[in-house]
Amino acid sequence: MEIRELQWFVALAESEHVTSAAERLTIAQPTLSRALARLEKRVGVALFDRQQNRLHLNKYGEVFRAHAVRAISEIDRAEQRIATLIDPDTGTIALGFLHSYGTWLIPGLLAGYHAIAPATTFELRGSAADSVVDEVRRGRLDLGVTSPRPADDTLRWTPLQEEPLSLLVPLGHRLASRHRVRMAELAAEEFLALRPEFGLRQVADRLCQAAGFTPRIVMECTELSTLRSLVSSGLGVAVAPATGDASARPARTVSVPLADPRAFRTIGVIAPAGGPRAAVVTRFYEYLRSTAQPSPKDVL
Repeated sequence: MEIRELQWFVALAESEHVTSAAERLTIAQPTLSRALARLEKRVGVALFDRQQNRLHLNKYGEVFRAHAVRAISEIDRAEQRIATLIDPDTGTIALGFLHSYGTWLIPGLLAGYHAIAPATTFELRGSAADSVVDEVRRGRLDLGVTSPRPADDTLRWTPLQEEPLSLLVPLGHRLASRHRVRMAELAAEEFLALRPEFGLRQVADRLCQAAGFTPRIVMECTELSTLRSLVSSGLGVAVAPATGDASARPARTVSVPLADPRAFRTIGVIAPAGGPRAAVVTRFYEYLRSTAQPSPKDVL
């Protein structure tokens, strides 16, 4: 059954007259009649009642017309979506990223890209690092901006920039007046941290391990804003990003730079190993790669 025969049937169902329908479709009347005969033979029942020179859509035809209209509509939508995917300037990109990037990094990247491709739209999803990686792997996200680098050969990783980390302490803490602090000095501290699936937690744990101790974590949470508020309440210290919106840090906290040379997290973009397939995603992916800031430091 060809899509054009469904379209012919719908036109015939509207006019209920072979001659007028054939003229409207700019095809020969015998061609339309033969197509209708093939269609009725395929479904096994007459779709019209014949009365002299007129056709009247019967109850079987009504059922078939409803499904034919939906089928034609679905094909049209599929063609439109494919045309959108082929066009690198239009379409929607599903972009995942760490929650904390939503206040500073992602808005800046999207604003820069909007100036280049204003017709492109985005579906934005902030989540934990492991969730972003999993969603890109499963094809539910086109791209992900995350940290640290995922240990996954099915994904392509491109470093974009390094984000310095600092120690967040409550006002009045013994280290609050320091200009810099080394991780090795923090072995006796009570730590507040994000849950293990978050990229920041994974980087912080590595810093502690490199400094020769396992952090004594007294409380875990799932949001950076909550983590900062817990520090503000005097419940412990935390490793936190030094960048971002300064207003996001509670008033009763102090951010002390970490002196350790590896006190940073590398922000990168992940894509499927074969690269993006849709032209609209490929163009944005190349734009992200063009914003990369080279660094002599190793990727953490």
